[in-house]
Amino acid sequence: MALSKQLMGCSLTEKSQFLSSNILKSINYSSNQVWVSPKRCVRTRVPVVKAAISEDLKDLAKFVNAEKAVTFKVRAVLTVRNKYQEDFKETLVKKLDAFADQIGRNVVLLVHSVDIDPKTRAPKKSKEAVLKDWSEKSNLKSEKVNYTCDILVGSDFGIPGAISISNKHQKEFYLESITIEGFACGPVYFPCNSWVQSTNDHPNPRIFFSNQPYLPDQTPAGLKLLREKELTYLRGDGKGVRKLSDRIYDYDVYNDLGNPDRGSEFSRPILGGQKIPYPRRCRTGRLPSDTDILCESRVEKPFPLYVPRDERFEESKRITFSTSRLKAVLHNLLPSMVANISKKHDFKGFSQIESLYSEGVPLKFGLQDDLLKKLRLPNIVSSQGGGLLKFDIPKILSKDKFAWLRDDEFARQALAGVNPVNIEKLNVFPPVSQLDPEIYGVQESALKEEHISGYLNGLTVQQAMEKNKLFIIDHHDVYLPFLDRINALDGHKTYATRTIFYLNELGTLKPVAIELSLPRQSKRVVTPPIDATSNWTWLLAKAHVCSNDAGVHQLVNHWLRTHATMEPFILSAHRQLSAMHPIFKLLDPHMRYTLETNAIARQNLINADGVIEQGFTPGRYAMEISAAAYKNWRFDLEGLPADLIRRGMAIPDPSQRHGLKLLIEDYPYASDGLLIWEAIQNWVRTYVTQYYPDASFVCSDSELQAWYAESINVGHADLRNETWWPTLANVEDLTAILTTVIWLASAQHAALNFGQYPYSGYIPNRPPLMRRLIPDEMDPEYASFLEDPQNYFLSAIPSMLQSTKFMAVVDTLSTHSPDEEYIGQRQQTDTWTGDAEMVEAFYMFSTEIKRIEQEIERRNRDTSLKNRCGAGVLPYELLAPSSQPGVTCRGVPNSVSI
Repeated sequence: MALSKQLMGCSLTEKSQFLSSNILKSINYSSNQVWVSPKRCVRTRVPVVKAAISEDLKDLAKFVNAEKAVTFKVRAVLTVRNKYQEDFKETLVKKLDAFADQIGRNVVLLVHSVDIDPKTRAPKKSKEAVLKDWSEKSNLKSEKVNYTCDILVGSDFGIPGAISISNKHQKEFYLESITIEGFACGPVYFPCNSWVQSTNDHPNPRIFFSNQPYLPDQTPAGLKLLREKELTYLRGDGKGVRKLSDRIYDYDVYNDLGNPDRGSEFSRPILGGQKIPYPRRCRTGRLPSDTDILCESRVEKPFPLYVPRDERFEESKRITFSTSRLKAVLHNLLPSMVANISKKHDFKGFSQIESLYSEGVPLKFGLQDDLLKKLRLPNIVSSQGGGLLKFDIPKILSKDKFAWLRDDEFARQALAGVNPVNIEKLNVFPPVSQLDPEIYGVQESALKEEHISGYLNGLTVQQAMEKNKLFIIDHHDVYLPFLDRINALDGHKTYATRTIFYLNELGTLKPVAIELSLPRQSKRVVTPPIDATSNWTWLLAKAHVCSNDAGVHQLVNHWLRTHATMEPFILSAHRQLSAMHPIFKLLDPHMRYTLETNAIARQNLINADGVIEQGFTPGRYAMEISAAAYKNWRFDLEGLPADLIRRGMAIPDPSQRHGLKLLIEDYPYASDGLLIWEAIQNWVRTYVTQYYPDASFVCSDSELQAWYAESINVGHADLRNETWWPTLANVEDLTAILTTVIWLASAQHAALNFGQYPYSGYIPNRPPLMRRLIPDEMDPEYASFLEDPQNYFLSAIPSMLQSTKFMAVVDTLSTHSPDEEYIGQRQQTDTWTGDAEMVEAFYMFSTEIKRIEQEIERRNRDTSLKNRCGAGVLPYELLAPSSQPGVTCRGVPNSVSI
């Protein structure tokens, strides 16, 4: 027996030479799995390896002890990530856990085989084993600590497919990965990236699966029950208040934005349901408010909202950015600003706005001084008990501080700014409203041919439209239904705007007319200036267009179309796709941090009297505008090519590389975006065809079909009966759906988010809020406008307090965190899947992303591309894939992570 143990024992660093001679004989080649190296296997279809050690050793084991089953030892290495910072309580509990570990309160492991025991018909399991070096390493201060565990398994155990872990300590720990060595196939990897809770809080063991992907009907017999059990747990039962340590993914409506217990002015409509359709958000299960049973009670800052434990920001993001930074802005910086800056204090001149970047605003802090400096907020420096709020210079000012005044820059930002997705080809002139005429009256535009004919180089309007020379940004129908209510708010004044652009021979746009509409047929058309008075009128009109555009950008294109509509797909993925499912492995990096990001938004940004309501023109009606836009949202048109064709910015053309032709060739968002879209599509197609050789595999995949069906029928329940939802019946359907999801989570979100401070950090360039309408000759304010037009303009845009509060928040929202993962990157690059072919394919995808980055850099040096290169012109880098931490106006993270 001693000889048997000696021969069959296997350590982390070496294996018996006796094993190596016959190691390949232990593999059942009919299973279609081939081990190509000690550390990697290539899965051609269905991996079912039948033996863990060689047949020779089995025979030897029988010879040594014919009556007793032989066991041998394998070693597991668990990589645990320590916290960077611990408070006193956490340090104390850690020491208690180290002591308790010595007396039997251990971390216990159990390994599950992919095979069924032919005698018991139950899955094969190892003996329970404990981490043996926890207490010895409890004082290590390194970021990651490797713990070891020796595990006994039977000689016919097979290949490990899952590990269950019971944490009998008091404190949770973050498990990054597990590697098991000692099996004939070589190391087996378990990517975990999850918190393991104490059995005091969660008695059932945690289940982690190996990195080997399996479709549901190809799941090895030994793992089927575990696969179903884990998904059942993640779905929960839809009842009760969720604890912060839970991992339950479920749905709810947006019934927590208001706080009726504070008063009726803080009540907000419920978003989601037949009355006001909206996507669903993650359920928290909190009790109803005291005054409205239909509204969920609020959890106010600084207390966290529930999201499943594994969706919370990792500590590096939390400390250096994320909620800590945002909460510091909201809790410490903004109140200090309110206390130090008069609410009615308007800027006295443009130089005072510029002084925010050179001189700053003096504020009084106190005990929070050190915290604010550590969080690296916008240049906050202590000075004799006070502080100086000093902002970084926004990029819009970095090359030409007068660029924002130019019409060509105003138009360029429609193609290469922070919101390049609203411009459309003008197909009908005058423009026609789609609003119900019985409710809003005949919505005839006030625009006439004589308003723009002088700017069309001798063409008629019809000729210009036929030559694809006229384009429009039309916010009329978005705002008009809400104008009476918005303009009744104190300090909120706006129009429903339309802006017409002409495409000149250089490939750049020129604004030629702006229509400003108020309810009940009050319309005004403003055209480019011809004198001093019309110059200031034109400047105010452009500011109102920018204010309209800022609201649509933030509420519709940014929040609704990337944050809110993606949340149901993420919830459903966790509920319906096993961690072993190849599609879950594909989507995993594109779901990172989104649920907590959205929870923070519900708590601090889009809530009643939150940052969005305070800082944007729609005020308390902001989320109702977002919900109104959702009625026209279509998933099938959210992919970049479909969206460009829908807006008339491109036409189908099979002869072109991307299958379409851009009507404006120098359209930086579109031209760069198509490169990334194509790269994502090719990567997804390569990945999908590896697991789905034909349509039958797609149709028979129960988890995949459940994911897509639940995303629609539950997550987007209010639109579930729409006929435009794509079918999921073949490989091309699946490729298109996944490409759209990944595009929205990565490149689309990046293009809409990370330019916020670079473009909006200088308030006159893109005011998010307007406080005054444009006076006409009959208006009592017209005289003061003529007397001091600069002062009138500055009194119309946000005040100093409103501006600095807005700037502080968008600076935070435009910041990349140090632990960001960019497109083409993954955690555990070599071991995220056991399919070596897909690891190699991912490296090819990464290489293509790097090539795209080089091409974008080349384009930004091309002087023929006037919308991205020229004197004082900002290069277009919002879709340049990589970035350093901070506000960089570039970088495409994998997911909606801020």
